[in-house]
Amino acid sequence: MFAKIDTKFVGGVLLIVGTAIGGGMLALPIATAEAGFVNSLLLLFVCWFIMTVSALLVLEVNLWLPANTNIISMARMLLGRWGEVIAWVSYLLLFYSVLAAYMAGGGDFLSSLLHSLGLRIPSWVAIFLFSGVLTYVVYRGIHYVDYVNRGLMFGKFGIYLLLVMFLIPFISMSKLKEGNIAHLTSGATVMITSFTFANIIPSLRTYFHSDVIKLRKVILIGSLIPLVCYLFWNLTIMGILPRTGQHGLINMLHSQHSTSEFVTQLSKLLNSSFIALLARVFTSICLATSFLASVLSLSDFLTDGFRTAKRGKGNILVYTATLLPPLTVVLFYPGAFIGALSYAGVCCAVLFIVLPSMMVWFGRYHRATHLLHVGKFRVKGGKVLLFLLGISGLFFVGYGLRSALL
Repeated sequence: MFAKIDTKFVGGVLLIVGTAIGGGMLALPIATAEAGFVNSLLLLFVCWFIMTVSALLVLEVNLWLPANTNIISMARMLLGRWGEVIAWVSYLLLFYSVLAAYMAGGGDFLSSLLHSLGLRIPSWVAIFLFSGVLTYVVYRGIHYVDYVNRGLMFGKFGIYLLLVMFLIPFISMSKLKEGNIAHLTSGATVMITSFTFANIIPSLRTYFHSDVIKLRKVILIGSLIPLVCYLFWNLTIMGILPRTGQHGLINMLHSQHSTSEFVTQLSKLLNSSFIALLARVFTSICLATSFLASVLSLSDFLTDGFRTAKRGKGNILVYTATLLPPLTVVLFYPGAFIGALSYAGVCCAVLFIVLPSMMVWFGRYHRATHLLHVGKFRVKGGKVLLFLLGISGLFFVGYGLRSALL
């Protein structure tokens, strides 16, 4: 029975799941608190659909081009120099935003944890400790990251299942019915960030040797697992924690200590030291795995961009460029967890919704004669789907920027 399991296929699915599910999951119940659970369900399914279809569009474009072609090269080949510049800027801002979010969330959580143990440290020290320890793991090399990440991922899924199982009996149906549909889009940018995995599609294409059937299945199954996880996470958290009030989810949305307040209020309401421990460990693992993956991805990206190597002066240049911008933001704005994820959502919308729609449009209808493999795999929906995806991407960008400026 087990001999028939395609471990490579399972590995591909887990790569997508691991990329999508991270620190952003912690922010979902807080970011969608104003809309409420029932209303946020609609947004959850819409964002899942948009990001999954967009990932399939990235696959379609990638299959037109040689293997190992990344999103930056795809934009340059299909859209020209301006497309490459937009992709570069969006990619950098995306990873700087998520790193700032994880530094802020990790520093806040570490500070709260040490405070509960009787040790008080300034927020900037906690941020340096969180970032420094995990950056050292990345600095030691990909093998260290791989081993640490494997252990953390297994722990994360195990604790998630335990948490949901223990929390479900405490759910209040009346809390789940609360909400205001007028705030339906309030957590949109955070939500699309939580469904972002299209950045690993080029790597998966190489991993599966351009096997279109397997790649489609891996993308669909891999995207459904985060959808189910987020649904149950929102169900349990929004069904237990109050939506309004001094210690409610909406108040956490505007707090500078959202991650620590989230765990603290969950512990107080349930009055269970075991569940509190699980929540603390789960929160720390989510932030740690997301930070590791983001530092690794951005440092590799900058190594290629600077045309240097991760050794000697090259190492100093790469890690300085990777960590200094987000660290500067967080030191001046330590409560940047939710806000930074919202900015990341704007970059995700540009990079993984708007650009793929435009690349497919230009590739199919303007440059088809120049692309050898056009037609090998095509996402259904034609121009109507591409137009609607492009409009939805621009909506996310506009809404995210408007929310950030108000």
